[in-house]
Amino acid sequence: MDTVVKSMLDEDPEEEKRGLTIFGRDVSKIPCFRESFLYGIASGIGVGLASFLKTSKPLMSQHIGVGTFAISTLVTWSYCRYQWSKQKFDAQLMQEALRDKIRYEGSAVEKELESKGVLKSA
Repeated sequence: MDTVVKSMLDEDPEEEKRGLTIFGRDVSKIPCFRESFLYGIASGIGVGLASFLKTSKPLMSQHIGVGTFAISTLVTWSYCRYQWSKQKFDAQLMQEALRDKIRYEGSAVEKELESKGVLKSA
């Protein structure tokens, strides 16, 4: 039997895989967490190493690397969360519009809303 199929059969669907928990919250379920920290770590190491190669001052390079890590993590986190919340808001609007379309389908209210331009016919 294939190992993938075997592992799928052995897994208990009720058992959740737990990731890293900080302050009682599983960070693997936080949107944008992983990407932000990976970008932050990579940029901090890169800029810290580049500053060390340029200046040959290890303590200053550490400070620059940690500062770059913090700033790039915050910037990528903020941008990613903004985009995520924008998409979530748009999805909620679409869900409400579809719910209204289904609710009023085939009724006199639908014809009235289509004539006003609120609902669009397919």
